[in-house]
Amino acid sequence: MIKYRKQLLKGSIADDVKQKIFDIANTYGYEIIAMETEKDHIHFLLSYDTIDRVCDIVKIVKQETTYYLWHKYGSLLSKQYWKKKIFWSDGYFACSIGEVSSATIQKYIESQG
Repeated sequence: MIKYRKQLLKGSIADDVKQKIFDIANTYGYEIIAMETEKDHIHFLLSYDTIDRVCDIVKIVKQETTYYLWHKYGSLLSKQYWKKKIFWSDGYFACSIGEVSSATIQKYIESQG
């Protein structure tokens, strides 16, 4: 979720965030199965190695996308936030799909936005 629930994930920012997350996934060996943005948050279904920890994946995604967005949209973001290098809120929600099929989760994510 975006810090202070600001509705910034639209247009080119949303497209750039998604592309950056795909780039991160390729770099670290994760597979993005589905991803969609809302105006103030993002959903993605991710396949990753069991030795990786979700908290580390989230940390990488938040850090790298924040740095990228401030580099590209610094003038816009400086009007939204009083402190530099802020974009995402501190928390996140993650769950494993367990008994629900990945197709069901993928359909849910793709219906967002």
